[in-house]
Amino acid sequence: MDIITRLETTRDQTLRYFALSDDRLARSYGPGKWPIRFILHHLADAETVLYDRIRRAISEPKQVLWAYDQDAWAKGLDYAHAPLNLSRGIYEAVRAGVIHQARAHYEKSRHREFVHSETGLRTLQAEFDKVASHNAHHLEQIETALLQQETKR
Repeated sequence: MDIITRLETTRDQTLRYFALSDDRLARSYGPGKWPIRFILHHLADAETVLYDRIRRAISEPKQVLWAYDQDAWAKGLDYAHAPLNLSRGIYEAVRAGVIHQARAHYEKSRHREFVHSETGLRTLQAEFDKVASHNAHHLEQIETALLQQETKR
């Protein structure tokens, strides 16, 4: 599957989950794990961070780009009370930007590099791939949370 298809597929799957009922949004995929509501807020925030890295790698290659603490963001940005429709809009708009840049740069500029503060040297192409794989990983968690609750009934 090519990168554009992966980005569009994960986007479409994710957007459906923003419409879940409050009861379903409160479900978690495991004890002590984030509920679906938090995962959706996280996806919107992670999308902005990854998109920033992509734009910097395109515009200012070889930069050192810093990791972020997802748990600190969840707490500081109060995921429990943040408006989910706001995160949906952010996620959707930023993913449109990611797809636009992927069409323009995934192949042409794939070898542009940046340094991630925790994982070291990375390429632009790897960062585009990370957007899709990170999203897919969290979709699996959401699906697990929904299935676990259904099988308990």
